[in-house]
Amino acid sequence: MTAAYRVLFTDLRSDQVLDAIPVDGMSFDDYIGKSGSLRASIPVTSAEMARRVQLLVPARTAVWVYRGGQVWWGGIVWQATPTVGDRGAAAYSIQAATWDSYLDRRVLMTTYETPPGGVDQLDIARELVAYTAEQPGGDIGITIDYGQVSGIVRDRTYSRYDQPRIRQLLDQLAAVQGGFEWRISSELDEFGARVKRLVLGYPRITAGSTDVVLDYPGPIRVYSDPEDGGGRATHWQSRGATTNRNQAADSNPMLTDVQEVAGAIDAGWPRLDGTSDHTTVEDPATLLGHAQADLGRAWTQTTIPEITITPGDRLSPAMLGATVRVRRRDLWHPAGDDRRYRVVGMSVTPPTRSSGETARLFLEAA
Repeated sequence: MTAAYRVLFTDLRSDQVLDAIPVDGMSFDDYIGKSGSLRASIPVTSAEMARRVQLLVPARTAVWVYRGGQVWWGGIVWQATPTVGDRGAAAYSIQAATWDSYLDRRVLMTTYETPPGGVDQLDIARELVAYTAEQPGGDIGITIDYGQVSGIVRDRTYSRYDQPRIRQLLDQLAAVQGGFEWRISSELDEFGARVKRLVLGYPRITAGSTDVVLDYPGPIRVYSDPEDGGGRATHWQSRGATTNRNQAADSNPMLTDVQEVAGAIDAGWPRLDGTSDHTTVEDPATLLGHAQADLGRAWTQTTIPEITITPGDRLSPAMLGATVRVRRRDLWHPAGDDRRYRVVGMSVTPPTRSSGETARLFLEAA
């Protein structure tokens, strides 16, 4: 039996319930490493419903999606569009994004500097998120867990004159060589209260202690193995901040030495160049770490299956970071294929009158 979905709208800052309204055509996704999204439409069949939906003001309304008794998605309504069709049918379409999208709308307006000797990189991440809550009106209830450390100490100075977005600083900090992963999860605590929790993982976010086994034929309904060489690189150079303060002299940004994948050219690969900009980075060692990490990601592209399954009882948003075993036997794998992957994204489509519930999993090599 397919679990029932319920959508709850609350005030973003206080989490006070505004309304519980049925929606049509809903789909939502969540990821490690980027914001997830939700799209849905609310049928407006009366003046009373029109009044109710107008209380769902973008940028100050939160949306929570329940599947059964568990929270499966949470985020902020950023766009809402009242529409009327050619036959007079009215609807209120909404688009929302996960909680981390709020950090795209927050700017560091006070210079941040680590103490002499630096601090653990996870503590820098916590302090940046805590900063957003310290400003009047900036606390949207993100819970920060302290204690976990990575053992990697960083020296960082973020100038208020650069007006950096908090999300930008977190992503840059996480993307350097030896970095970490982060996301903001939607959960229920032991008392059933809704929680927005900052999740940090070094070197990666993981979940679960045992592999979930998915077979084709079996729970896997369809799959694809996309392979794209367009982003692969054998050589890389990163560009940093302009450090020349003499306005009378030529002003050029800092550049790393060209980094290369050892042995790639000798192995027959053509030279493939890549570049990246880190315009707020003034430290050469930090910029080099970015270049090495960027090259590593560009070079180690592998073919990863995208699979669509029927959710069932074993699937939940808590699987983000979990390891799955994908076993396939078909025309492409006549001898069988059995590999382990980590779940880094999930896209869910609830059931409709004409189709069943599906979940699409996005994977990376475990």
